[in-house]
Amino acid sequence: MDALKKNILAGNIAPVYLFYGTESYLKEEFADLIKTAVFPSESDAACNTHILYAPDLTPGELISKASEYPMFTPKQLIIVRQFEKIKKPPTRELQKQHEEKFSRYLTNPAEFTVLILDAGQIEKKEIEKPPFSTLKKYRHDFPAIKTPELFASNRAKASGWSFEPDALKAFTAYIEPSAREICHEIEKIILYASARGAEKRITASDVLDSVGVSRTYNVFELEKALAERSLRLCSGISLMIMEQEGQKEGLGNIVRFLATFYIRLWKLSLPEVRQLPQAEIAKILGMFGKQEYFVKNYLAYTRSFSLQDTERAITALKETDAALKGLLPYPDEKYLLLRLMQKLLG
Repeated sequence: MDALKKNILAGNIAPVYLFYGTESYLKEEFADLIKTAVFPSESDAACNTHILYAPDLTPGELISKASEYPMFTPKQLIIVRQFEKIKKPPTRELQKQHEEKFSRYLTNPAEFTVLILDAGQIEKKEIEKPPFSTLKKYRHDFPAIKTPELFASNRAKASGWSFEPDALKAFTAYIEPSAREICHEIEKIILYASARGAEKRITASDVLDSVGVSRTYNVFELEKALAERSLRLCSGISLMIMEQEGQKEGLGNIVRFLATFYIRLWKLSLPEVRQLPQAEIAKILGMFGKQEYFVKNYLAYTRSFSLQDTERAITALKETDAALKGLLPYPDEKYLLLRLMQKLLG
């Protein structure tokens, strides 16, 4: 993605782009970068940017539109939504003709058209079939964010800000791990933190205040209570989190946070991992930058949880997550929470 952004900002615009994957926010950002690079003004962009929907178009019809000259500027931008659902011609013979027309266009694209094909998730076996197979050199994958901590840290850095270790931990605990949510929340937190007039550092207080989380009842206090193996305290803190955030959303945040917590403990169950340098352990645990600071905490937690404790907890969290997603029945979220806590610490 960095190379793609660098090329666009340098004015090296390809005639065709296939953006595919679940991160629609990032695809929209790159489409806007291309639009800015292609057109000298917003009015030119408005007049010569065309949004089409693939379910309404066959490949041949799409190429016909891409081959039409723009009206008032040297270039036009065509953005095709839902490209993975492009309309198929009614017969195999016509499908073949349209595929050939599409393929010929890609060997010699129109100089006056920039074509952005925006698709959702494409299965591996599908991406090797037409029309995706002919777009190999134009493909750019936008998968789900796998390391929200690193993504959030880099986005803040791009705005000239940095997260303190506690702040990054708080942020990723309470924010949905999607690019859209992360970027919007960082903008909000920076706006809030700017009022302090201090150096550009995001603190844990900034995060908790902006997200609207109690400084007494939050997932960090829950983590400490788990390490103390206090069922009463864990249940009390969890119920307060659910009270302030909403029953289902609060429990969802707890499950997401504890899943990361226990998976990291599971990875540390191997003695050879615990003996590695702290920086290496941090990489294995999926902790980046200043988060390495918390490795010592997790090493200390391994003394409170056996491998059996950890595996039992991961199983219980999977069951709770399945229930929240409607895959398993449950009477209410409080019951689900208390049953989870009993399985974690019982």
